[in-house]
Amino acid sequence: MNRDKLKEKLSTLSLSMFRKDFFGIYHGSISAKTESNRFIINTKEAVFDAVNKDNLIELNFKKDYRWNQASIDASIHYNIYSQISEAKFISFSMPPFTAAYSLEHNIISPKDYFGHKEIGSIPIVDPKEFDNWYERAQSEIPHYFQTNKANIMVIRGYGVYSFNRDIHEMAKQLAILEKSCRLLMLNKQKDGTIFE
Repeated sequence: MNRDKLKEKLSTLSLSMFRKDFFGIYHGSISAKTESNRFIINTKEAVFDAVNKDNLIELNFKKDYRWNQASIDASIHYNIYSQISEAKFISFSMPPFTAAYSLEHNIISPKDYFGHKEIGSIPIVDPKEFDNWYERAQSEIPHYFQTNKANIMVIRGYGVYSFNRDIHEMAKQLAILEKSCRLLMLNKQKDGTIFE
């Protein structure tokens, strides 16, 4: 797929995820692998409801000056791409119901049909110390994906990392996860308690 088409896909998904509150104005990241040693990612200044070719930058695995313009998540994306061959698209988002649910639980076990069938149970990872999380995240996130044979990682108080070979499948899984967490929270609210 040519780079312009890839950038168009990233821009479309970015807007959709922004409208669903998965991305903040400057919060989140999205990328696509272009070659075995290159990927496109949003820049630091990208506003997610208006990502265009000027807000997307192509990086080599070998760091150069362009890395200074890229998202602060670029090193995490790089480590996922370099260690997991199935990763073609990556996103870091903070879906509100998933993030809220992760604060008080250790596992997400969907009770709805689509959540149960499509994603199943997902453990919630506790990053422990936030002070050095970004340094650790570069190795801990790819390690989690490889160790657990997973393509979604929910990190308590931080957000959700996801990768897939297909951008639409990645978006679908994130949407199903968010809907499942919303239903779990609404169910608890109905019982008079928001969290267990």
